[in-house]
Amino acid sequence: MKSPRLPIAIQQAVMRCLREKLQQANQHLGRNYPEPKLVYQQRGTAAGTAWMDSYEIRLNPVLLMENQQTFIDEVVPHELAHLLVWKHFGRVAPHGKEWKWMMESVLGVPARRTHKFEVQSVRKNTFPYRCRCQLHQLTVRRHNRVVRGEAEYRCVQCGDLLKPDATTPCN
Repeated sequence: MKSPRLPIAIQQAVMRCLREKLQQANQHLGRNYPEPKLVYQQRGTAAGTAWMDSYEIRLNPVLLMENQQTFIDEVVPHELAHLLVWKHFGRVAPHGKEWKWMMESVLGVPARRTHKFEVQSVRKNTFPYRCRCQLHQLTVRRHNRVVRGEAEYRCVQCGDLLKPDATTPCN
């Protein structure tokens, strides 16, 4: 699927948020961290990713278009916080205490590890897996890791090991 063309107004809103949060962080931390590169090439169900080596933020243009202001308010600071934590503390747990502190105390945004956006429009083939409390949809990559015996996945709610669900047909 080809990425949608992002209207300039949305790109400007993203950049405005990024710059405001970066300025806020620099003032709070007494630093002058540079502005990261923004790339609108994130695919799949991830809303965004932070790339430390290239000091860039990759955003999902489809999810951005579908969830404009909420995406900007939540995802942009989330990914910026990852880069700032890396610059300020070095290598630490991705969503650890340093990241939570950066999100809440420095950027003034609730620290949520994952987004709650509807992802049907960006979801590729998935495979149904069950635990004792719910049905999960694993990506092709995760499903293949399970099949090859390279990984096991557990439900974050009940802690059960996810097992393939034979009763539900694949998408």
